[in-house]
Amino acid sequence: MTASPTVYDVAERSGVSIATVSRVYRTPDTVREATRERVLAVARELGYVPSGNARGLASRSTGVLGLCFPDYADPDADTDDDDAAMLYSDQIIRGMERAARRHGYALLIAASLQGGPESLVAKVAGRVDGFAVMARTVPTGELEVISRRRPVVMLAGPREGTDHLDHLDHIEVANEDGQRELTRHLLEDHGVRRPAYIGTAEESPDVRARFAGFRRACRDAGVEVGAEPAVRVGMMTRAEGARAAALLCDGPGERPDAFVFANDQMAVGALRELERRGLSVPGDVLVTGFDGIPLSRLVRPSLTTVRQPTVRMGEEAVELLVRRLAAAQTGGSGGAANGTPGTEPVSRMLPVTVARRGSCGCPDGGTPAS
Repeated sequence: MTASPTVYDVAERSGVSIATVSRVYRTPDTVREATRERVLAVARELGYVPSGNARGLASRSTGVLGLCFPDYADPDADTDDDDAAMLYSDQIIRGMERAARRHGYALLIAASLQGGPESLVAKVAGRVDGFAVMARTVPTGELEVISRRRPVVMLAGPREGTDHLDHLDHIEVANEDGQRELTRHLLEDHGVRRPAYIGTAEESPDVRARFAGFRRACRDAGVEVGAEPAVRVGMMTRAEGARAAALLCDGPGERPDAFVFANDQMAVGALRELERRGLSVPGDVLVTGFDGIPLSRLVRPSLTTVRQPTVRMGEEAVELLVRRLAAAQTGGSGGAANGTPGTEPVSRMLPVTVARRGSCGCPDGGTPAS
């Protein structure tokens, strides 16, 4: 087994002191940018991952698993709504915590990459035995370095068409199929003919797949829609959903008869804006979301949406990490898929369900469609 690179190796190759290397990871703002970039580049080249006790994964166990995801908090959310607005990431955390506890692990969470993704990811990875990361959260190069020494599971979104991450285990949900089924329901069961899809300016692979499902259902029903979403927003927040609804209501031509949002948060914001305007949902316009956050059941009318198995996603991530760790202990380290020799990467697609509720005209509490 090749010895893990140490802080001494990074310092020598970078031409700096050990203390400087430490500061790059602990307090990056105290190191000049040129020096910091040089040290990080050397660390990537060597495959160095800082550790609290300076030992490699093969010789230590922290009893901790890590999760890294962007901060999904809605800056426009009302304080009183915080408890109700459990977001997508909260449910994943719940699933990971539940499964980690069963296996005797604790969970370390990095909920924001502000302040330098390289330093934060390295800090988290150096303190855990395995690492789950939301797609598009961590640069590919960083994941490559981490996965040499730690099992890594990618959550959500496809692998974005890159071969660099094909060796990582991966869990996603059936975004395209779920959005296609929801849109088909609007078109066939509610007679929608002017649906408007609301996405994001920089769409994630998940949102891109949802829009593909929307277009597919429209094409199958002979309903013409554009090659781009009707509205693109900067962030998928309630305030942006309200602004999108206002734009669609005030725009030229006939108002769409259904607003199909890429997530629940935007759809909830739209419901409030439509109520402010005196428009009835679903009488004047239908509104749907995606994700199935608890808030979608609490608004009035309750929100028709696609429910993701987010708790299960977190549980599955832990199961994959624990399996990799067990295989590494029995088979050594280095050489193959995701740090585990002789194994192939696992890719799992989890099913979703369509929750038909009041915002599309279905009775509240109706039976979800698979």
